[in-house]
Amino acid sequence: MSNIIELKNIYKSFYQGDHHLEILKGINLSITNGEVVALVGASGAGKSTLLHIMGLLERSDQGDVIISGIPTDVLNDIKRTKIRRLEIGFVYQFHNLLPEFSALDNVIIPQLIAGISKRDAKERAEELLNKMGLSERLTHRPSELSGGEQQRVAIARALANRPRLILADEPTGNLDENTGNGVMDILLSLSKEEGISALIATHNNKLAQRMDRIITIKDGVIENSI
Repeated sequence: MSNIIELKNIYKSFYQGDHHLEILKGINLSITNGEVVALVGASGAGKSTLLHIMGLLERSDQGDVIISGIPTDVLNDIKRTKIRRLEIGFVYQFHNLLPEFSALDNVIIPQLIAGISKRDAKERAEELLNKMGLSERLTHRPSELSGGEQQRVAIARALANRPRLILADEPTGNLDENTGNGVMDILLSLSKEEGISALIATHNNKLAQRMDRIITIKDGVIENSI
């Protein structure tokens, strides 16, 4: 089975005052098409930095991120942005919805930016939000939705442009256990239904056990993959 994403020898460091902080220290990993993978590790282990590099939001100091067979390290920012827009969907711990727009509009807007017609974007948005159990909440703004409902809208937004890869950073970390389990049910179900690969960073070992594979990161190094 082919890989949707492959990381080769990724290093990343930052300077904090006079201190040189090594965050990622030679990361090698791959995710195959349709695979849902958990990324676990303590706070400060490098999970968020790794997700940012995988999502082409940051550049590594060394190494390469290969997406759908395309090495991205040599690409300029415009080409990297195009790949990110077409190939990758993001879900964060905090939903980051546009507060002045409805749930429906929050899922339509990324599609319009990608060049999809308003009619097709609306149809896709309604389809996804209906699957999320939000058919009665389409016109509600984020402030009128519960935390779980907001996160379901965020997942619909991430799926809207039919990405091949979802990157989720603690998507249930801001929710209670029952709500978080419900949100994860939907994310896993839709990932499988649409054949989308996913890397989901989580502190929750019970959630991690539900995924196809678990990758553990510790002190910037992949400790194991099971």
